[in-house]
Amino acid sequence: MSPEPSTSARRRRFGWPQRVFSQVLLMQLAIATGVTVLATGFFLAPLSAQLDDQAMRRALAIAQTTASGDVARDLLATSPTPDGPVQAEAERIRKATGAEYVVIMDMGGVRWSHTSTEQIGRVVSTDPSAALAGLEVMEIDDGTLGRSARGKVPLRDADGRIIGGVSVGIEYDSVRDRLFSAIPGLLLYAGGALAAGALAAYLISRRLQRQTHDLAFSDISALLAEREAMLHGIREGVVALDAKGRIRLMNDEAQRLLGLESDGKGLGLAQLLGEGRTTDVLAGRVTGEDLLTVRGHRVLIANRMPTDDGGAVATLRDRTELEQLGRELDSTRGLIDALRAQDHEHANRMHTLLGLLELEMHDEAVDFVTEVVGVHRATAEQVTEKIHDPLLASLLVGKATVAAERGVSLWIAPETLLPDRVVDPRGLVTIVGNLVDNAMDAAAGAESPRIEVELYSQGRTAVIRITDTGPGVPDEHRELIFTEGWSTKELPFHGKRGLGLAMVRRLAERQGGSARVRDADGGGAEFVVVLPEALNELPGESEPESVPAAGGELEAEAR
Repeated sequence: MSPEPSTSARRRRFGWPQRVFSQVLLMQLAIATGVTVLATGFFLAPLSAQLDDQAMRRALAIAQTTASGDVARDLLATSPTPDGPVQAEAERIRKATGAEYVVIMDMGGVRWSHTSTEQIGRVVSTDPSAALAGLEVMEIDDGTLGRSARGKVPLRDADGRIIGGVSVGIEYDSVRDRLFSAIPGLLLYAGGALAAGALAAYLISRRLQRQTHDLAFSDISALLAEREAMLHGIREGVVALDAKGRIRLMNDEAQRLLGLESDGKGLGLAQLLGEGRTTDVLAGRVTGEDLLTVRGHRVLIANRMPTDDGGAVATLRDRTELEQLGRELDSTRGLIDALRAQDHEHANRMHTLLGLLELEMHDEAVDFVTEVVGVHRATAEQVTEKIHDPLLASLLVGKATVAAERGVSLWIAPETLLPDRVVDPRGLVTIVGNLVDNAMDAAAGAESPRIEVELYSQGRTAVIRITDTGPGVPDEHRELIFTEGWSTKELPFHGKRGLGLAMVRRLAERQGGSARVRDADGGGAEFVVVLPEALNELPGESEPESVPAAGGELEAEAR
């Protein structure tokens, strides 16, 4: 046996509906019904008063017409009798006009005519003083024949003296019948208007039902609260755009990743972010999955999903640290591969060295070791003498070691001299590290692999020049290589390339500088980066009058 439903369940079953569709439909029907009832009432109220006024004016007009005839002469020449000329004239007028009665009275209020002949000769039942005083009266009153709309006027002789009065009555039931006869037609129109309103309300509610997926208001409120909590709680940037490409929503993480201080709601992407790859990716001008883009010093992964209303939702993930780890792992894997390739040759060299020592050919053994190790390797002392920033010096010492293991010579140019006044050491490390890595990859397959690093300062401007002996960069690729995601190399294990040089140019341009590439003397490529405000001022040092924003003069000097 099933249990009885609870009181709360019964209340929900017969109470106010929960769905948006049902609530809106009921509210619209209630509003339409209320408006129809009020409109009908507002129409009927003046209609009743208008019909009363028309009946009284009709009675007054009949009374005025009667008083202007021969009744006054007959009244003076005869006496009040049922078959007298006054009664005959009054009955003729009554039948011709459809009035309920036409009463003619003398100055004493005595009736000379009446619909009921037995009332002739008697005093009228209502006060005739106003009409006998010369006034015209319109009223609705009760008399011997019941309620009627009345018109009373004075009766004058040929000289204009008042000798009596005329009272004409229109049966009030006829006025009420006219009012009641108008009600069915009025209700028919009101019912038609109500039906049209109900149909429109139903169609609007059905459309609202589809748009809200038949949810209740409480469900929508809960979804909104959950959405806000989710959007501002997840560690992934979310940007929602409308059909015109304007920002509709941006969560806190997206603001952080894009380096914005506000959510930019209502603004266009170009207006908020400026022109560039990030704007193109979010706007959908660049298509694909897991698209790479660089915003400031961050490497971002973007995905874009169109919505039914013509807009789109884009998600952003921070890949900066992962990309750095991936590059370090690529370098490690490359070093391991190089070590494996050199393992066999290393064993042969050790055997050769052992044989020279056993034969007591010590001078030849020293020469052999010197040749193997290489006297052209940039030592730690050479680096620290010319580059005084500890982070940058450490980077180049490590890169020299890696280059030597890969069979590439890394040289520090004689002109190199960089003081320990770097404003952003980490940014400079990122620029130099990416340029050296790319030069190492390019020179690794050359006949005489070599990299030359030159860094020097002029005032507060730092110039970085990295030269390699690789195949060089064709003219048509010299701008493409600085674009995110573009690379001529094979994809590494993590499937992403084309970020290093894009970050180099982005960091340089953020400081008002530039990053360019050209052919190196003797073959290969030469990358030149100019950073106009990379160094702090020395105490007492004045700002140079002009620093080349794009580094044109300094690049020419570097060449």
